[in-house]
Amino acid sequence: MMNNIKDKVIVITGASSGLGLAAARLLSERGAHVVLGARRLERLQQLSDELTRGGRQALAVETDVTVLSDVKQLVDSAVQAFGRIDVMVNNAGLMPISALERLKVEDWDRTIDVNIKGVLYGIAAALPHMQRQMSGHFVNVASVAGHKIMPNGTVYSATKFAVRALTEGLRQEVKPWNIRTTILSPGAVDSELPNSITEEDVARGMQGFYQATAIPADSFARAITFALEQPDDMDVNEIVFRPTRQLA
Repeated sequence: MMNNIKDKVIVITGASSGLGLAAARLLSERGAHVVLGARRLERLQQLSDELTRGGRQALAVETDVTVLSDVKQLVDSAVQAFGRIDVMVNNAGLMPISALERLKVEDWDRTIDVNIKGVLYGIAAALPHMQRQMSGHFVNVASVAGHKIMPNGTVYSATKFAVRALTEGLRQEVKPWNIRTTILSPGAVDSELPNSITEEDVARGMQGFYQATAIPADSFARAITFALEQPDDMDVNEIVFRPTRQLA
């Protein structure tokens, strides 16, 4: 298949670790110009330096996805540096799961701010550029939890159901501008998601599940590469994948 990724300008949130980092490495290897956003600028800069040492194009921009102006600055930096934005990967996410009866309201607020508002802010920042270009591709990261609700994961699941709804609505609205949309719904993939759990007993259980079940983050990178490398007349709207050994 022809490499439809080479020279594309790809913005990735949550790029300092896990899924975003793995995607940045593989997409850069395929010839993309990657613009990396996350709060941990030192880690981002290390990744950017790693990629540019290999003769590739990479840019690191400190970004808090809960702040609209930050996300706009991230996207605008991509356009200023490379002249366009071809792909917006809204990947940043949190998973501070717990039973509703524990009333972890601050966790609920953080999860909604990052997982839902972060995606909306990514759309708000990138959509006007893509409309002017008459092309573009949004990749929004949901989860198998956006398909199946489990105990302790109610709020997290609600945010990932929301990501799927937002992306499907976006798909229907952006047809006049030749913009494509993809939902990526991973199962247990090695990342820092379990580290965001604030309840110690829940965290221990989830860490054990991930240690026994999770597959490497490059599985996510391969999935996103598949969606992006398709010719422009093909729109891969959703990919759901799990470790082979994962039941739920």
